[in-house]
Amino acid sequence: MDRLLRYFLTQFIRRGSMTFTTASGAKFTCGDGTGEPVCVRFLTTDGERRILLNPELALGELYTDGTFVVEQGSIADALAILLDQPEILPRWAKLQWWVRYLVRHARQFNPRGRARENVARHYDLDGRLYSLFLDVDQQYSCAYFETPDTSLDDAQLAKKRHLAAKLLVRPGDRVLDIGSGWGGLGLYLAEVTGADVTGVTLSTEQLQVSNARAAEKNLTGSAKFLLEDYRDIPGPFNRIVSVGMFEHVGVDFYETYFRRCAELLADDGVMMLHSIGRSDGPDVTNPWIAKYIFPGGYIPALSEVIPVIERAGLLVCDIEILRLHYAETLKAWRERFMARREEAVRLYDERFARMWEFYLASSEMSFRKQNLMNFQIQLTKRQGVVPMTRDYIGREEAKLRGIEPGKRRRLQIAGG
Repeated sequence: MDRLLRYFLTQFIRRGSMTFTTASGAKFTCGDGTGEPVCVRFLTTDGERRILLNPELALGELYTDGTFVVEQGSIADALAILLDQPEILPRWAKLQWWVRYLVRHARQFNPRGRARENVARHYDLDGRLYSLFLDVDQQYSCAYFETPDTSLDDAQLAKKRHLAAKLLVRPGDRVLDIGSGWGGLGLYLAEVTGADVTGVTLSTEQLQVSNARAAEKNLTGSAKFLLEDYRDIPGPFNRIVSVGMFEHVGVDFYETYFRRCAELLADDGVMMLHSIGRSDGPDVTNPWIAKYIFPGGYIPALSEVIPVIERAGLLVCDIEILRLHYAETLKAWRERFMARREEAVRLYDERFARMWEFYLASSEMSFRKQNLMNFQIQLTKRQGVVPMTRDYIGREEAKLRGIEPGKRRRLQIAGG
């Protein structure tokens, strides 16, 4: 087993410096010796066998179970090397990729009932978990770092401002927030722009927090949150925004999603879609992420999204690619989580804490080292709804910055 493991790992790992200790005590080093060295250990021969048979699934499982241990460096350091190789996948794992690609439609089939179950698996966890690492406004999506030294809280506020600027929200506009999370964006739009916001979520945990926050801020008249599927909400709306929800739709429902958005959007309306995306074409969901973190989820390529938008009769007015913004967001989340890791252990257990650590680290390195990014697509139903040049975005942001409340206190109702 040692010789087999050494052969395959040295074939894959060509960059960096990673030393492996096998379950039998044998040691070997892979890579070109560049960068900070990382040392890892397999505690069982079964774990070594699983890495060879199914590396994409097994690595996360072994780390979560405690049978793959990082002895020098961290799991983030190890993943930074593993996800920065000339080939994205080990050659011996490519057949499994093709099998997953062939069945990806079944894995992403998300009718109403299954969509609700998938959301509950992730978003109905104990709210105190998310307060360990999110910003004070509970934004669980890519932040917008206007400068390299921007804090997480300021970057999340900048994200909301950036989206609001592109939406061109007017006082009294009816705004639909599809996948409204813990209500932060909807409350921002209601408070700062004077909009009438309806947020829809499939998470009972998020729903309770959102409506409690609206009551705390005296915004129940202009911001309401419903446990509702976007397919069932009545329209029309002057503005539609969706942040971090499209990744849960599934490729077979893209047509349904955009046609429904077109039906809900007023003729002079504006829609903003903010989603994680791929830079290199259609792919599959990482099997570990699909099994343990986001069942039914899928990160789309723009080439899968744009044709469906066109068929739905919507016009693409602007596309912005946010490069590395999510890597920096995830880095901040990971560091904050690790600083309060013992609290996560008390909420759940050590195994859960390792799983969450692997999730945050692998997600960060996927954005930092591989092909993931975020895109923001601005959509309308006809020409002339938004200005001809992008200069207006900066002007709108400046206006919104002047309206935003100056001092924001932590909302205890959101946890933490």
